[in-house]
Amino acid sequence: MASLRELKGRIDSTKKTKQITGAMELVSASKMSKAEQNARGFVPYAEKLQEVVGSIANSNTDVQHPMLVKREVKKTGYLIITSDRGLVGAYNSHILRNLVSKIEEKHASKDEYTIIVIGRKGYDFCRKRGLPVAQSILGVADHPTFADVKSLASETVQMYADQEIDELHIIYNHYVSAISQVVTNKQLLPIEHIEEQDVSTSDYEFDPNQEEILEVLLPQYAESLIFGALLDGKASEHAASMTAMRSATDNANELIGDLELSYNRARQAAITQEITEIVGGVAALE
Repeated sequence: MASLRELKGRIDSTKKTKQITGAMELVSASKMSKAEQNARGFVPYAEKLQEVVGSIANSNTDVQHPMLVKREVKKTGYLIITSDRGLVGAYNSHILRNLVSKIEEKHASKDEYTIIVIGRKGYDFCRKRGLPVAQSILGVADHPTFADVKSLASETVQMYADQEIDELHIIYNHYVSAISQVVTNKQLLPIEHIEEQDVSTSDYEFDPNQEEILEVLLPQYAESLIFGALLDGKASEHAASMTAMRSATDNANELIGDLELSYNRARQAAITQEITEIVGGVAALE
């Protein structure tokens, strides 16, 4: 059995850890609230952009764009959104497990795919396993702006335009609620089923013409999907961190209770031993 001093030291250190995890939980909760607002605030812009693109795609014209046309897939791009730090529970492992599963399912060679990474955890994972990384961005802010990822987003879309990749999938954690995040894997390029989505009945006048507008809007639309997924992923990251810190605090409380029980038992045993020795000494003097 551990000594009273050792038990007391473990109790004190666990209480200090509990204070840290409790503070980190509050910080993560604050960040999650702001990140959730950012993610929800971006939705109207994305929906309006989709509405305009859908209006052109639904029009009775011969307007076409390479980003709307499916072609033979020789190489696939995967854009993954992970965190830069740990202490987020299974947030990163779910994303990376999904990536590995898709690679093993669809590809026989590393020449058949490439990876675009947002977040240090995903970057380190790919590098350690020798997975091909075409682009990466590390150290993304807790509340990113479009300027933070514009370069990566535009270069990724340009990879598709230049036929370096023939399809692009994005893998991230979709924010459902503070306690629920769902791993999402969806095709970003080519843009499919936009004609089937509900669009406004608003009448648009296009100047100079639909083809030129589509040439500008489609890359912006694809880039907005990447940014929207990043905002969504950040909300999920902070929610996962908050949940992990809350769980750590609860575990610390449980551990402190067990240690205090052991400490009290050891203390009682020591007192009993001292009383026994005193009584034995008195009896010997008689």
